[in-house]
Amino acid sequence: MSDGSTSGYAPVNGVDVYWESRGRGGTPLIVVHGGFGLASLFGELLDRLAAHRRVVAVELQGHGHTRDIDRPFSFAEFGRQIIGVADHLGFEQVDLLGYSLGAMGCLHSAFQDPDRVRRLALVSIPCRRDGWFPEVLAGMARVNRSQFEQMSQSSMYAAWLAVAPDPTAFPSLMDKTGALVSQSYDWTDEVSRLTCPTLLVYGDADSIPPAHAAEFYALLGGGLRDADWDGSGATAMHLAILPGLTHYNVFAAPVTAKVVDDFLS
Repeated sequence: MSDGSTSGYAPVNGVDVYWESRGRGGTPLIVVHGGFGLASLFGELLDRLAAHRRVVAVELQGHGHTRDIDRPFSFAEFGRQIIGVADHLGFEQVDLLGYSLGAMGCLHSAFQDPDRVRRLALVSIPCRRDGWFPEVLAGMARVNRSQFEQMSQSSMYAAWLAVAPDPTAFPSLMDKTGALVSQSYDWTDEVSRLTCPTLLVYGDADSIPPAHAAEFYALLGGGLRDADWDGSGATAMHLAILPGLTHYNVFAAPVTAKVVDDFLS
């Protein structure tokens, strides 16, 4: 196709990871969905970003087109799947953009292969599990197949069902996702060692309080001093808290696309 649109699968450690690509030029940008999501849920954001660069959206193990295998989910393994797509497509260096669960995978890609990641954009994640609001953690504890009947009425499930290679696998996806997000994690030390320019994006009514967003930003070295009149004290790390947005709509908001586009450019 004239815009370079294509798709395929990358074999990564036993998983055939689905990817779809659009746009041309620039440093390739790999975009990763949130929990239960798939590439199409980013809406117009992918097209906007692809106006200036090649954009590759991936679908992690058990999500969308990517068939699940008999292995639990892990953030580290999601990170390897993302880097595996870069390897498969021959990308020496990439930018990464992830939302929620996908942002956690992108963060682990940067931990695992820091020289590969030119710029990192993370939408709506904490750096520790207790960075979520308590009521959000309580909801995560209930994520399993017992909620399948309710979830099966959602547009997210309908989108998954339309492309899933195994239409019976969604209850297992819920179980594995619930088990993953219930695990304890604290990436404070790893985050403090990141050197690639990093953008953190949150809604001001997100599932993560602004105070934790500021803490995460400080671990990256951002917001620790005045930038001075000429901007000489500014860092390559950025924080955006966007007005009127929540955890559930921040990833597809036009303002998010603009903030990310400006950061990557």
